[in-house]
Formats: sequence, structure tokens, C-alpha cells
Amino acid sequence: MTTHIRDLFSLTGKCAVVIGGAGKIGLPMAESLAQSGARVYIASRHATLFQPVVDKLREQSLDVVGVELDQSNEPMVLSLIESITREFKTPDILVNCGVERPMKLFFEDSVEAWDRSMAVNARGLFVTCRAFAKAMAAQGGGTIINVASIYGISAPDPSIYEGSDVGTEPDYPYTKGGMIMFSKYLASYFAERRVRVNCVAPGGLFNNQPEPFMSRYLRKVPMRRMAHHDDLKGVTVFLASRASEYITGAVIPVDGGFTLL
Repeated sequence: MTTHIRDLFSLTGKCAVVIGGAGKIGLPMAESLAQSGARVYIASRHATLFQPVVDKLREQSLDVVGVELDQSNEPMVLSLIESITREFKTPDILVNCGVERPMKLFFEDSVEAWDRSMAVNARGLFVTCRAFAKAMAAQGGGTIINVASIYGISAPDPSIYEGSDVGTEPDYPYTKGGMIMFSKYLASYFAERRVRVNCVAPGGLFNNQPEPFMSRYLRKVPMRRMAHHDDLKGVTVFLASRASEYITGAVIPVDGGFTLL
């Protein structure tokens, strides 16, 4: 018996957690999950970060809840899963979009700033993926979407940053490239327990970036534009839903063709 395509994409009754869901990339991902029928928990370090986003989404009559979370704090992560399970159900969907970018001086920054990035980003990825994957496996399956970057696939071009204060920190491609391979590892490890793990690798999201960076960046994008809010919504629902039930370990660039070149 076949399933109607509408039902394959539906997330009605599902429980999703979006870590970093108050950010520019996390927000459209959280919004799309809620618009597709899921209850969405938006997790950030502080209520001041997530509350305006939660209020905005609730104005659309979406089922959205804000929760405080330090993704690198394992007891806090485990406690969150337990409380969501008691309140609603075991999470079916995890979106790992939270990131801390402490290396403000880029390649001239301190080793301590690098260590801070590893303590939050690398540790946080391991802690959250392990905890959620185990909980999902115990309930019969689920899906994890890790948000990597085009700079986890290809190296930044320093020439596009010349003459601007925009740049890419050295820890960023390190953690995003590692995220991709860790996601493939998880996909293999949990496949038989019906936990799927995939990556989205966004390109630059339009945020009124300055010239000359903008023009130089767009010359490297075949579609000649940066990503917009809605560009992240379709891929999120696809990977979270039964529409991608036979896909795991994939990396999907959402970059206008940037990584083609």
C-alpha cells in the first residue's frame, strides 16, 4: 500500500528539538517543523535569546516551546530529554544548529579561544547526538539533522574577505568538517535501530553583509544570490519526515551551487 505524498511530509504529532533555533539558520528550521505539525522545543542558552522567537512563532498559532540548554552540559541535556518525554513524548527529531564562535580575532586568536570552541561545539555535538540518538533508538527510531556548513565541505577563499571585517574563524571549518564525518559515523552506528542522521550544509545567509565581501561571494555562487529564510525550510521538513525515510548519512548543500565550483 502506498502513502500519499502529503502524509509522507506531515509531522503531525511529532516532537522536535531545535538547538540554536533562535538563530538566523535555526529559526526557519524550527518554523518549518512547527508549520508541518510538530511540537517544537527551541533550545538556547538564555530565555532572552529564545523568547522573542517563541513569541513570534506562537503568533502563527504554532506549537512552540522555549527551553534553556547548554548543549555541552551532559546532565542538562539528559534532563531536558527526560522532561520533554514526561511533558509530551520522547523527541522524534533533533536539529543541531547551536554554535558558539569565540575566535573573534580569527587566526590571530588565542589557544584558549580555540579550546572554548572545542568545549562547546565539539563536545556539544557529541553530547547531544549520543543522548538523543539513544533515546530515539529506545522508542523505535527518529531523525537527527546536524547543521554543518559549506566550509565543512570546501575551504574558505581568503580573497573574498579582503577589505572587509568579515572572515571565517579557523575553528569553524574544523568543527563543521568533523560534524559531517561524525554524522556519517552515527548514521552507520544507529541505522539498524532506525535512527537516521543527516547533515545540511548551508551557504551564506543574507544578512546585509558589507561590500566588497558581498559581490566577491556572489561571484562564487552560480545562482548569484545568498540563501534566504525560506530556502532552509524545505530541506528541514524533508529530512525530518518520512519523505526521506531511506536516506541516512547524507550531506545536502543548500548553497546556490557554491560547492559545485
